[in-house]
Amino acid sequence: MERPVTPLPLLALLVGASALAVGPWFVRLADVGPVASGFWRLALGSAMLFALAAALGARLRPPPRPLTILLLLAAFFFAADLAAWHQGILLTKMGNSVLFGNFGSFAFACYGLLLARTWPRPAQVGALLLAAAGSLLLLSGSLDLGPATFWGDILCLTAGLLYAGYLIAVDRARPALAPLPLLAWVSLFGALMLLPLAAATPATLVPVDWGPVLLLALSSQVVGQGLLVYAIGRLPPLVVGLGLLTQPAVAGVTGWLVYGEIFTPRDWAGAVMIGAALVLVRLRPRIAAAT
Repeated sequence: MERPVTPLPLLALLVGASALAVGPWFVRLADVGPVASGFWRLALGSAMLFALAAALGARLRPPPRPLTILLLLAAFFFAADLAAWHQGILLTKMGNSVLFGNFGSFAFACYGLLLARTWPRPAQVGALLLAAAGSLLLLSGSLDLGPATFWGDILCLTAGLLYAGYLIAVDRARPALAPLPLLAWVSLFGALMLLPLAAATPATLVPVDWGPVLLLALSSQVVGQGLLVYAIGRLPPLVVGLGLLTQPAVAGVTGWLVYGEIFTPRDWAGAVMIGAALVLVRLRPRIAAAT
C-alpha cells in the first residue's frame, strides 16, 4: 500500500484494462470452443511473450523452485478463470459476463486493504463505493438476471473469484521477476494445464480462421496482461483493482461501436464515476503529503 501512484504505471494499467475489455468480443468471434479459445490465448500469447522478452534481452532461464511453485499457482488460477469465463461469455449477456467477471477486481482491491493491516481511510472507502456504484450504473441497462442466464452468470462469478487468486499470486511473484518473463512462464504453464481440458471437450480445438484467436492472444495476453503485470509491481492493489473496473466502460463502448448498442447518458455517468474513483485514489498521496 506504500507504493506511489505515478502516471506511467497508471496509464499502463488503464491501457491494459482497455485491451482486456475487448477479449469477450474475440471469444465470441472465434470458431473454436470456449476452453480452446482460452488455450490458444495462452499458447499463442506465451510464444509472443517469450519472443518479445528475448528480443529485449530479458533472462529467460527457468526460475528457482520456490518461484516456479508460485508461478504454477498463478497459472492454475488463470487457466481455471479462463475456462470458466469463456464458457460463461457464451451463456449469458455480455454485460453480465463483464460485471461478474470483474468481481476479482473488487476482491483484489480488498486484498490490498487487508495487506496494509489497517482500517481503510475515508478516501479509499469512498473510491471503492464510487467505483462500485459506477459499475452497477454502467451495466444496469444491459444486466439481465434470470433462469436463461443463470449458469453463465455463475460461471462468470466463479471466474472473477479465480482471477482474484491469479492477481494475488502475481503480486507475490512480481518483486522477484520482471513482467515479461513472469507473464511468459505463467502463460506457458497455463496453456499446458488447459490443453488436456480443451482436447477433452467435444467443441472444435483447432481454428479454421486464426484471426480471432491471434487477436485475442495479442490484445488480452500480450498487451492487456503484459501492461497489467507491469502495473501490479508499481501500484497499490487498491489502485489496480479500481483501474480494472474501467473494463465495463470500454466493453460498453465496444458494444456501441460494433453491435450498435446504445450508450446512454446513464452509461456515461457510470464511466465518469469510475474515473472519479481513480482520480480520488490518485490524489490521496499528494493530499497526505501536503498535510
